[in-house]
Amino acid sequence: MMKRSLFDVFEWLGRHEFMVLLAVLIIVAGTWGFIALADVVLEGRTQSFDESILRALRRPNSPAIPIGPDWMAEVGRDLTAVGGVAVLILATLAVAGFLLLDRKYAAMGFVLAAVASGLILSSLLKASFARPRPEVVPHLSQVYTSSFPSGHSMMSAIVYLTLGALLARMVVRRSLKVYCLAVAFILTGLVGCSRVYMGVHYPTDVLAGWTAGLVWATLCWLVARKLQHSGTIEKHL
Repeated sequence: MMKRSLFDVFEWLGRHEFMVLLAVLIIVAGTWGFIALADVVLEGRTQSFDESILRALRRPNSPAIPIGPDWMAEVGRDLTAVGGVAVLILATLAVAGFLLLDRKYAAMGFVLAAVASGLILSSLLKASFARPRPEVVPHLSQVYTSSFPSGHSMMSAIVYLTLGALLARMVVRRSLKVYCLAVAFILTGLVGCSRVYMGVHYPTDVLAGWTAGLVWATLCWLVARKLQHSGTIEKHL
């Protein structure tokens, strides 16, 4: 019985240390990948690839019309709205309200801080690179900022992955944990793809947004884990 208990303890430690190492690997690899991608984008080496993808998603004889059935354009607008600032703020406030009612004030503050800081980072990155929006095809959605990285893609990754990880900690069954994270990744992926389909972002903009968002969400997870272990944030969400 004692041997079994010790085995369970070591197994738990190994599993959690593995998760920390995996998170650190994601942060390091993601940061390197973002820097490398930004470098080739600034040098213009991806421009031909980016423009070819945008053209491939439009009808050859009418660049203003995306490929696929007529209803696909409406689906694209719906999906891109899922990554809009208004929707993301509403989703964040809804979760924050839940945590407030559940009297998990520190967790609520952390979620708000993680999303707000991610929004600031996204704005700073856009201002730093100031890549012009695609002009090879007409835009099917209104845009007001620069192109690199995609703010919708980055903020979707930050918000949905952070909230998905939060929900995953609230359930016991492993299948439910996987489901929460899978839905978060799927939503993030659909939002990013819709930005390219709408012609308002290059594929490399979206890839950079996904990468930066994943790095930030993973960093927030590590910080939250540390704060939970120190008792600063409620351990049981």
